[in-house]
Amino acid sequence: MAATKKNTSALNEKEGVSQPETLNKEIVKHLKNLKKKPQAVGELISGILSQNQAALSRAITIIESTAQKHQQQAKEIIENCLPHANKSIRIGITGVPGVGKSTFIESFGKLLISKGKKVAVLTVDPSSSISKGSILGDKTRMEDLVKEKNAFIRPSASGDTLGGVARKTRETIILCEAAGFDVILIETVGVGQSETAVHSMTDFFLLLKLAGAGDELQGIKRGIMEMADSIIINKADGENLKAAKLAKTEFNRALHLYPAKESGWAPKTLLCSAIKNEGISEIWDVISNYFETVKDNGYFQHKRKEQNKFWLLQTIESRLKSEFYANTSVKKELENQLNALDENKTTPFEAAEKLLSFKNA
Repeated sequence: MAATKKNTSALNEKEGVSQPETLNKEIVKHLKNLKKKPQAVGELISGILSQNQAALSRAITIIESTAQKHQQQAKEIIENCLPHANKSIRIGITGVPGVGKSTFIESFGKLLISKGKKVAVLTVDPSSSISKGSILGDKTRMEDLVKEKNAFIRPSASGDTLGGVARKTRETIILCEAAGFDVILIETVGVGQSETAVHSMTDFFLLLKLAGAGDELQGIKRGIMEMADSIIINKADGENLKAAKLAKTEFNRALHLYPAKESGWAPKTLLCSAIKNEGISEIWDVISNYFETVKDNGYFQHKRKEQNKFWLLQTIESRLKSEFYANTSVKKELENQLNALDENKTTPFEAAEKLLSFKNA
């Protein structure tokens, strides 16, 4: 019997590699059904309140949409979820790219779930300047956490919003709280002014740092240090452990130079190795102590009121900006002014002044 000739052609098709299961099967099933048949707003609200993650995902998509047809739906969803919100603790997590935020969040999230918590992770991905899509893809960076039944991970492209904080993160927090998540983790891009925006919408602000990479020198800056409620030096393992301990000492010295916080809380510096799952439980102990302190002295409620005021002002700014650029007359005049700029017939400042006065006319 003649031997079968081996096909060595470059066009030969080989059996593909099956993809790993990184999503809860129940969620995948619900998402497929949602794509087949759009749900009514009432159904989405009921789904959120009954802690259905597929309904939550669909509702967040509507919230994030810029389409005019979704604006009223988004408003209705938020209004119905708001009475069921404000029952979680909101933790902001920031740090330079490469500090290990995703690894830390996965390890930290799994610890919280083991303690009976429901954890929502809202991560703000850097956006491609070309496609506007997310670059990092946080779900692929938290393969274990995303499988957990009591975990919900929502990556959002930062777009062109200030500091890389997704435009609708605040509304998404409300929906997640209404869906029963009692710990909301908000990860920033770690660049620009995103820290300021995330600090304004969270109860506890966690700053991740590295040792031995010059990061300890970059970290001692007044703005970011004043915002931090705790500094975590990650990757404190192996040969880097000695440098991490030295960095901890330096940060503790720096923290003593700053005025006392209004909350009455003294920020702590801790070491951890997220990849080895070391020092994670101690971080939760510190955060728990913080919330005991601020709830006893009344600062927690004060901070929530300040968050609401900030959200109000930000919403007004966002609405004014959207309405300005959506105005038909402004669109036409903007095109004229851009052409005038190209032909050196005006300056950016004169063009802006004319457009603003044009809108008010």
